[in-house]
Amino acid sequence: MSSPSTPNAITMLIGDQRRQASNGATFERRNPLDASIATTAPAATVADATAAVDAAQSAFKQWSQLGPTARREYLLKASDALRAKEGAFAQAMAAETGASAMWAGFNVHLAADMLKEAAALTTQIGGEVIPSDVPGSLAMAVRQPAGVVLGMAPWNAPVILGVRAIATPLACGNTVVLKGSELCPATHGLIIDALFEAGLPAGVVNFVTNRPEEAGAVVEAMVAHPAVRRVNFTGSTRVGQIIASLCAKYIKPSVLELGGKAPFLVLADADVEASVNAAAFGAFANSGQICMSTERIIVESAIADEFVAKLTAKAASLPLADPRVSPAVLGSVVDMATVERCNHLIDDALAKGAKLLCGGKANSTLMPATLLDQVTADMKIYHEESFGPVKGIVRVADTEAAIACANDNPYGLSSAVFSRDTGKAWNVAQRIESGICHINGPTVHDEAQMPFGGVKQSGFGKFGGRAGIDAFTELRWITMQTTPRHLPF
Repeated sequence: MSSPSTPNAITMLIGDQRRQASNGATFERRNPLDASIATTAPAATVADATAAVDAAQSAFKQWSQLGPTARREYLLKASDALRAKEGAFAQAMAAETGASAMWAGFNVHLAADMLKEAAALTTQIGGEVIPSDVPGSLAMAVRQPAGVVLGMAPWNAPVILGVRAIATPLACGNTVVLKGSELCPATHGLIIDALFEAGLPAGVVNFVTNRPEEAGAVVEAMVAHPAVRRVNFTGSTRVGQIIASLCAKYIKPSVLELGGKAPFLVLADADVEASVNAAAFGAFANSGQICMSTERIIVESAIADEFVAKLTAKAASLPLADPRVSPAVLGSVVDMATVERCNHLIDDALAKGAKLLCGGKANSTLMPATLLDQVTADMKIYHEESFGPVKGIVRVADTEAAIACANDNPYGLSSAVFSRDTGKAWNVAQRIESGICHINGPTVHDEAQMPFGGVKQSGFGKFGGRAGIDAFTELRWITMQTTPRHLPF
């Protein structure tokens, strides 16, 4: 393994060419702990971005007409190639985002499964015959590849979300341009390396990276390109609103998976040990920097004291360390902006009456697991996504109050309900305004074949399984007249 201070120079992939930016420009991604150079990456120009879409467009005819078995073989090879790079991914993620080896390994294994699931989907892209009132008319709903898909993935679960942006689109016969995150270009580049090693034809997958300040121009150039027929983006609600506006401007269908404020409901009859373990995992995996992270822990008062005491002990015991040096549950958060945001949330909550149970403010990106009890609606942490290892506990009188609290925010991605009465929990789950709800399981959970997406300001559209086929194909109505047809004139 190379030293963390050794720059990792990467290239873009446009068609069959490994390229730097056309003007030679680069940008640096620095490690969040010591500011050493983690990656030097090409700073794509608008012309580079357009060339990537052109390459994908050129490859579309051949790839879209390739049989499902051939597409499956490519995706299975890519899965194996990706899994073989687990060590390289761990090194890149530690250097670029401060992620732990545990989180990197989880990313690689789920992403490899996503490629296998996409491979299985190649023969599941079907249609239907629809009864017609016209005699002799064979009417069909047919799903066909859409065209070029632009995928944009974030840094926080970079392998999972980078693969998700491209795997199902490829399975459906589309070609892809992946715009790498400015915060983890080398990590996203390793995904492209795996696909390249799988032998995909030139132009089927393309990869561009850009300076943060040039993202707007680069993205708009690609969204505006006539060949781009689908856009998918995973990231913050703020940036998602910008992407949605661009897609509306150019009339491009999109799938957006955005921010979250996942509620974790502990009802009075919950299994305390199981709920504590799930809450700790959901709140502090990857230092709370997951779209599904438990953000608001809502516990009925009858069980609150026991639950809070045990969760506090669990959270305080979680190891925190530089992931480049030693194993840890909590590694570095992505940047000092996260530290400042979380410190502000702590200050605001304590000033308004919250009680600090463990952890506390940090002065570096190594942030401890932090719990705040007695959180109320006048505190910022009740409403705002911390996207870090700082979590608020809200005590409520009963189940109705728990449901009201769960729905009292603009987001709706993941959620969880703990109760020994599964029938009751099911009814509660149906009333929570979220795209995902887990009964007696953590808010952080993903499987490649599941329909993944949110409601409200957490976005729209679904990734995964058959829902992904719907998102990345065109549904066409095609008729064939099999007998003479009588027309009015």
